[in-house]
Amino acid sequence: MFLTLVELVLLALGFFVIAMLYSSVGFGGGSSYLAILALVLVSFYTIRSTALICNLVVVSGSSYLYYKQGHLDLRKFSPFIVASIPFAFLGARFRLSEHVFFIILGITLIISASVLFFQTIRLTEKEARTNNYPKYLTYLLGAGIGFLSGLVGIGGGIFLAPILNHIKWDKSIKIAALASFFILVNSVSGIAGLLSKGTFELHWVEALALIIAVFFGGQFGVRLSLGRLKGKGIRIVTAILVGFVGIRVLLVNGLQYHW
Repeated sequence: MFLTLVELVLLALGFFVIAMLYSSVGFGGGSSYLAILALVLVSFYTIRSTALICNLVVVSGSSYLYYKQGHLDLRKFSPFIVASIPFAFLGARFRLSEHVFFIILGITLIISASVLFFQTIRLTEKEARTNNYPKYLTYLLGAGIGFLSGLVGIGGGIFLAPILNHIKWDKSIKIAALASFFILVNSVSGIAGLLSKGTFELHWVEALALIIAVFFGGQFGVRLSLGRLKGKGIRIVTAILVGFVGIRVLLVNGLQYHW
């Protein structure tokens, strides 16, 4: 076992809370998994692999529930998905140096915290009318965010959802369902990319404990979302914490700044 039993229990508890919070808005929690794992694990290949697996577990359950509720419109979602899968695979195949990886990870976490914060602020707003956009825009968004998600080991929904909410692409519940499914396919594609390059690494004892934790956290969170129970204040605190850890990862792990 890589961690002590107490450390593993605390880590699993943290992952449970993250999965619960993020799944309530259609996300998998990958950005926060990366933030925490960057503080306790050495190998960034293990960090990327573990975050993708946890993402996959959370959004698999979420996507199924959104589908049962009739929010998962596969026909409308298909341009995002078709464009993102190959680019997430390509992003995951990049062999980044540890230094560059942590710089990208830190910046990604800071951006993730910002978009999560502003999306949370918008949760109280009434549904506005939706707009129609040309398909090429959806392909471009899917490809760009898919590549970034594969590169740093997250599903990309935390970037996609705020953009779609901002441009009023559809109702918020539909966007949450798309974000969840988008993360699902990109996590699978990212894992395939890691496997193809031989960089998929897991500490299986710890990974199994975290998988169990995020499964139950994710199921609890998405049911809160579908029941319209919003933890706005908690998600704002979560965004602040993710932003703080992102800054630390960028400065300490990426830029080698000692504070």
